Amino acid sequence: MQAAYYEANGSARDVLRVGEIATPQAGAGEVRVKLAASGVNPSDVKSRAGSRKIAWPQLIPHSDGAGIIDQVGDGVPASRLGERVWLWNGQWKRPFGTAADYIVVPEAQAVTLPDNIGFAEGACLGIPAMTAYHAVKLAGAGQSSLLGTTLLVSGGAGAVSQYVIQFARLAGATVLTTISSPAKATAALEAGADHVIDYKRADVGDRVMALTDHRGVDVVIEMDIVANAKLLPRVLRPKGQVIIYGTGGAEATIPASFCLTNSIGLQFFLVYELNDTERAAAIAGINDALARGKLINRVATPTYALKDIVAAHEAVEQGTIGNVIVTL
Repeated sequence: MQAAYYEANGSARDVLRVGEIATPQAGAGEVRVKLAASGVNPSDVKSRAGSRKIAWPQLIPHSDGAGIIDQVGDGVPASRLGERVWLWNGQWKRPFGTAADYIVVPEAQAVTLPDNIGFAEGACLGIPAMTAYHAVKLAGAGQSSLLGTTLLVSGGAGAVSQYVIQFARLAGATVLTTISSPAKATAALEAGADHVIDYKRADVGDRVMALTDHRGVDVVIEMDIVANAKLLPRVLRPKGQVIIYGTGGAEATIPASFCLTNSIGLQFFLVYELNDTERAAAIAGINDALARGKLINRVATPTYALKDIVAAHEAVEQGTIGNVIVTL
């Protein structure tokens, strides 16, 4: 099969290669998926660049993808053959990701893709939609309704934030988000944000207080606590919470006195490490919203052929709006 791979960390142009490697075979409890689309996430790009040192002689990147099951291993019902699926954790803690013609994964990691959703859209779901769904669940302490809750979501045009906006709005929350350009404002509003704040042209703290009648928001959902922790005292109400799914560095300076005196809750989580119950809830919530036509799955344009994977990684690094997709 054809696959993209790298054998050392480095820039996309320096280390990414495309070539022929052995086609994998499904083992017991596994399915093989003939991939139609592979999602390129910022974490994939950062890993290739060196945020996680390569632990294998050769690594096929990307955790997210979508395609059709074409082979099942022992213990997997033959009825799954031909099933359209989306994938999660394709490349997590293993060297075989979705930037290839085929991937073999444990059966549970191949989730039925609703018939009304295309493969490119399906390849958006594993990291971005799961992260967003779980973050919103944490914001509501597991409750199905967020009526009366006000959330501030950083980076409203980002892949995760687009889904956060949508799941929060579906739960009844009022959503504020930060953006940095008119195009990103448009994307955030199309996703359903109630208010956008251009952090390059306005004081975020002042705008949040004006929009919340000086109460502050109930929840901040944060993609980079290193960059944005200093903003918390200016936007968050007493006894509010911060849900953190990403960090731009190894250490953050937290406004500890503010957090202590205001009983602020800080909740970190890593989407790759959700437990079985959390994962099942996210899968069910995502597929229900997809089946009901309630999610915008923003695929970036253009999509990229496998031979153009370098350009796909560079598009992510340049901050392209939407999920960057490699087609197989």
